[in-house]
Amino acid sequence: MSHGRIEASSLSIGKVARRAGIGVETIRFYEREGLLAPAMRKDSGYRLYSEHVLGRLQFIRRAKDLGFSTREIKELLQLRRNPSPCDDVCEKTEAKIADIEEKIVMLNKMKQALIELFAACKNRSAPGECPILEFLDNGG
Repeated sequence: MSHGRIEASSLSIGKVARRAGIGVETIRFYEREGLLAPAMRKDSGYRLYSEHVLGRLQFIRRAKDLGFSTREIKELLQLRRNPSPCDDVCEKTEAKIADIEEKIVMLNKMKQALIELFAACKNRSAPGECPILEFLDNGG
């Protein structure tokens, strides 16, 4: 029960995964999440992809590298179909920048707390005490 026309240049899921530098399960995940259109299938059930899927996978990888979530990437892919998507994409990018800035502030706070706990651990008076474990047990 093949879906669509199987072309001579169709690629197996394994070939796509190798060429894209990702795992087969990742490709299946992207299909389930709607980031990739369902693959054509051979009568045997094996997935077959056209060459264009490699460009889509590069888009997804670059977006992930910039910190966009699966949901956000799906929205970006949908925006590509708009006649002039740039304003919408800029708005989403601005929101992503704000999100990253919040995370940086949070990570810096975490780092500072760990630096202080590490210093307390190095300067402890009794060998059996552990300020880090005490903090985790009691909150300080």
